[in-house]
Amino acid sequence: MSQLLDAFWRAAAYCLHPRVIALSLAPLLLAGGLTLAIGWFFWEPAVAGVRATLESLALIGTLLNWLEALGGAGLRAMIAPLVIVALALPVVVVLSLLMVALLMVPALVSLVVRRRFAGLEARRGASVWQSLAWSLGCTLAALLALALSVPLWFVPPLVLIVPPLIWGWLTYRVMAYDVLAEHASADERRTLMRELHWPLLAIGVVCGFLGAAPTLLWAVSAAALIFAPLLVLVSVWLYTLVFAFAALWFTHFALAALHKLRGLAAVPPIQPVEALPPP
Repeated sequence: MSQLLDAFWRAAAYCLHPRVIALSLAPLLLAGGLTLAIGWFFWEPAVAGVRATLESLALIGTLLNWLEALGGAGLRAMIAPLVIVALALPVVVVLSLLMVALLMVPALVSLVVRRRFAGLEARRGASVWQSLAWSLGCTLAALLALALSVPLWFVPPLVLIVPPLIWGWLTYRVMAYDVLAEHASADERRTLMRELHWPLLAIGVVCGFLGAAPTLLWAVSAAALIFAPLLVLVSVWLYTLVFAFAALWFTHFALAALHKLRGLAAVPPIQPVEALPPP
């Protein structure tokens, strides 16, 4: 627990470093620009298509007519945008996580190593392509789990628990691998991820719940869905900051564990003292 807290405060302090702030702009510009462009060109056609699809379904159409009869015409107009936002948010989260993992993690690891672990040898246990394949595989598994868990979202407490847990697992698998890819050997990485499974998963789950915080932006701004492209940009920025903090937290904790592992391994075994010959 002390190591987790130590890494937590170090990560929070590093988030104020000018280089970290500058690095956070790259995923923001790339992912934010992409989402803004998609929203600008496809928002209105998507809303019209979803609304037509919902109204073509008999049960949904009856429900919408009932809401309109009760004076909920405004709510009826917001259902289609809310459906699009609900479908787009997982994509925004995954896109932000992958952008941080690809564009920020190597630079953040280098910064932490230079300032705290200057003598740590880089054994390069995984290549860039291996890291990319690992990230994509874990992402597909998380998206599948998210799709299978959709029925649980209709239970009020579980909708606030299940998605952050899935994002936390994904953050743990992607960040822990990428942080150790450059400096740990393959055997060291597997050893640390096996022995530190629960602490690393705890970091991921905490960051998963922190990553759920930008979703509240949509909850309090449901009436302002006309500004959805702008809100997506703000969400991307918030997700970028959360995942940058997660990358720093994983970096400090995992590299400190790697340093400790090598320090223990470097101690030569105690040799037995040979018995002196009798005088």
